[in-house]
Formats: sequence, C-alpha cells, structure tokens
Amino acid sequence: MAHAWAETPTDFHDAGWLEPQAERLAFADPEFLLRRETRGIRFQLEMLKPDLAQIEAGIEHTVVVFGSARFTDMASAQARLEAAQQSGQADAVALAQTQVRNAQHYENARQFARMVAQSCASLPQDEKLTICTGGGPGIMEAANRGAKEVGALSVALNIALPHEQHPNPYVTPELSFKFHYFALRKMHFMMRAKALVAFPGGFGTLDELFEVMTLVQTRKARQVPILLFGTDYWQRLINMDVLVEEGTISAEDLKLFRYVDTPEDAWKAICDFYALKVPPA
Repeated sequence: MAHAWAETPTDFHDAGWLEPQAERLAFADPEFLLRRETRGIRFQLEMLKPDLAQIEAGIEHTVVVFGSARFTDMASAQARLEAAQQSGQADAVALAQTQVRNAQHYENARQFARMVAQSCASLPQDEKLTICTGGGPGIMEAANRGAKEVGALSVALNIALPHEQHPNPYVTPELSFKFHYFALRKMHFMMRAKALVAFPGGFGTLDELFEVMTLVQTRKARQVPILLFGTDYWQRLINMDVLVEEGTISAEDLKLFRYVDTPEDAWKAICDFYALKVPPA
C-alpha cells in the first residue's frame, strides 16, 4: 500500500545514494546511520518499523510463545532415533531418545497455536489474538506452523546473531522482522502481548520469561496470563517456593504465573482470564 511519506527508489537516488559521502543527505547515508553516535536513531527505527507494519496489518493483540530452538517435530525426531538405533552407538541412541521426548513439546506448541488461530478466526479484527514468536526454529517454528496450518497470520520477531538465525518457513513473510537490539525486540514482545506461554527452553527462554515476570511484578507492564507449559520440566528446573522461603519474593508473586500441561489447558487459561467467548477449536 502506498503512503504519502514513502520515498521511492528515485527519491533515494536523487537524495544522493551515489554521491560522495559528505554530499549525501543524512538519511541517505548508511555509513552515517551506522555510527555509534546515531544509535538512538537506530533504536527509534527498530521501534517504528515493526510497529507500523503490524498496525497496517491490523495486529493489535498477540499470544507470545517462547521455548527452545532445539526441539524438532515428532516425525524428524523419530527418524533420527531409527538412524541412531541402526548405528548401534549408545550415546547417539540416548540423545535421539531425548529428542523424541522433547518433540512432544514441539507438537504441543503446534497444536496450541492452531487452537488459538482457529478459535479467533471468527472474531472481529480488533479482538483477534495473533500468534507471535521469536521466528526461529524449534518451539518458535512449531507455533508459527500451527497458525499457518489453519490459514492464520503469525508474527516473528527475529534477532541477528553471530550464528545466523533465519526465519522459519511458517512465518507470515510481511510480519517477519529482524532486530539488532535485544531490548527493542523484548519491548515489541510486550507491546501487544495478551498472554505469554513459555515452553521448556534454555537461557534465551529463561531470559525472556523472567523479564516479563519482572515487568509485571513491578507493574511496568499490565498483568497478563504467564503460562509455564510442562509442569515437570519447570518445577525440576526452578523451585519458585525457595524464593518465597528466603524472602526474595512475596507469596503473592507466585500468582503471576501458572503451570499448564496441555494445549487445551493453556488456551482455557487465557480464555478464562479475559472471559473470551470463542467457538471451540
């Protein structure tokens, strides 16, 4: 869609992309825009670009899905297990068995996203909940995949890393954004989030989870459902009761999140929180 403010390639050529650097207009000088002193401008651009694109697409509310980038779908995990068993290598078999176990999280994330998208399909645009992920592989891929399988849009907030992370193939292309700054990416996760579902994951998942819980705890962000998917994993990983026992959080803070174990339970928790009247998926 054309915009009155959108410059054309000719405008940029006229502005001086091919001129000597000193003669270029400031906004047409990539070397200038990448200087340390213009970092604030880059912050603003990373803030604006995804925001404007989502406004234009009618994306107002999201369900953010976090989780490990290392999990695969069940079919791929089972194929690896068969190959490992044929190799006869005990270490490879043990690793493949773990991958099969964790593939269930992939399938649950996929089913959850499909359920959200199907249930919200009949809602007015300003009431729809759209799946949003970090755009990478694993749990992120699963959630984008589930939404795509029922014809729904989904958002991806990717991050530029030293080891290049490409958007997964199930992301809606016009809603796939790449960030340089983690801080701006996290801000965008929260700007439209109506719920956050954290599947089992590693450092990145923990970072995102505790950032959200801290923002809600300190009332820098509105309260939203924070769901820890996979009770056994999360309770083995983190003993939240210790924080209460040691006085580092209050007992009330334990109400900021809840555990769920099925896609149905996760979606019901969100629907109950907002009293959503949606048709069953």
